[in-house]
Amino acid sequence: MTTTHDVRRVHAFGDDALADHDAVEVAALIRRGEISVEEAECAAVARVRTVEPTLNAVAFAAYESPRRGTDPCAPLYGVPTLVKDNTEVAGMPTNHGTDAFRARPARTDGRYARQLLSTGVTVLGKTRMPEFGFNATSEFRLAEPVRNPWNLDYSSGASSGGAAALVAAGALPLAHGNDGGGSIRIPAAAAGLIGLKPSRGRHVDGEAARAMPINIVSEGVLSRSVRDTAAYVAATEACWRNRRLPPIGLVEGPARRRLRVGVLTEHILGGEVDTQTLAAVDKTVALLEAQGHVAEPISLPVDSRFAEDFTLYWGLLASLATGFGRVAFDRSFDSGQIDGLTRGLRRYYARNIARTPGAFRRLRRTGAQYARLFDRHELIVSPVVSHVTPRLGVLSPCVPFDELIQRLRNFVAFTPLQNVTGTPAISLPMAMADEGVPVGVQVASAFGDERTLLEVAFALEEATVWPRIHNHEGC
Repeated sequence: MTTTHDVRRVHAFGDDALADHDAVEVAALIRRGEISVEEAECAAVARVRTVEPTLNAVAFAAYESPRRGTDPCAPLYGVPTLVKDNTEVAGMPTNHGTDAFRARPARTDGRYARQLLSTGVTVLGKTRMPEFGFNATSEFRLAEPVRNPWNLDYSSGASSGGAAALVAAGALPLAHGNDGGGSIRIPAAAAGLIGLKPSRGRHVDGEAARAMPINIVSEGVLSRSVRDTAAYVAATEACWRNRRLPPIGLVEGPARRRLRVGVLTEHILGGEVDTQTLAAVDKTVALLEAQGHVAEPISLPVDSRFAEDFTLYWGLLASLATGFGRVAFDRSFDSGQIDGLTRGLRRYYARNIARTPGAFRRLRRTGAQYARLFDRHELIVSPVVSHVTPRLGVLSPCVPFDELIQRLRNFVAFTPLQNVTGTPAISLPMAMADEGVPVGVQVASAFGDERTLLEVAFALEEATVWPRIHNHEGC
């Protein structure tokens, strides 16, 4: 067992313009003239530079030429952030975490980047991610891994792992992420953050999501406070709102409604969920029951082949990324430089390609199967992942593929369901593990019902104390 004395931590919190403020407070200070946009920006750059040699979380630095918000009335005007390295921002390269090519700076902003920039944030660069976002840890074929600031020997999750590391360490109030199988929620759980995966269609889809046979990608942020996530959602909705979904608006606190809560701890492959993760789920359920909600255990409502079908789709995406790399990314794309996970997924798909039609039919049916849970419940509480975030190396792309894919399927046992069904879910930092890293719990709701998730997240935030790295022993 890891003790406090074994834990190596790093953070950048200090007595500067950012202090320990969240994004909402930073924006308010700027509006009141108590700090300037430049002061917030300089503080963030100094903080990132302080922790970056240890965390390895920055893919591209634009400190000398940041993209500043142009509308001083925007809700998050002047809040410094970084964007994940799979999203086009004019003047910055987008390398998708791979060594297979070297991107040129983008000429224009991508579709989703325009919505993100409308919130008023200042973009200081790009955060690192695993190759094409396929892994559940931000580790690489050749480069140093992204480290978890809570315990530098552990993973910060993925694929928004660089974003999670910088926000948890206090370098940024919030950072952009996206989620195609858990890639906002998993790093949020690993780093003690709030990570909301919105409903399909809630935001402007990026270019890659629009090209997918089944769109599994949602965009959002990782933050240290529920109100930051709520403010960001409301700000993006002010830019563009899908009229086919109910509006969310600005959620500012808990609702006083009695909800029916389904508790799901069943591993999708029949494996075990570790005791510390189960304890965090139990704590969450107890807090909800103390607030008057009614909870009961439920069973997984999907086809027994879901994990195999999702892995096949994962393999298809790897095949598309590498097979069309010279067209999709850059003429210099060299498939000989892809990592072991991407190569293994491509081979896996080639061996099982005949299963594609059946897998697609079953995955598309999953939405209706999952929706039936919400005939009886407003919320589903579950683990985010099946065990505490692992030590670096356990999920490395250098691990032999057959062993690595089994480890990944055992670890990422809960989050892909919402990606396939297009439904929302949020990861909340509900506990600390013996290893000195946080443990997240997932709360999910019906399609289009992010408002209930945010209201419940506010209520849980009031009822407990989120872990904060600068307030813990061993820092």
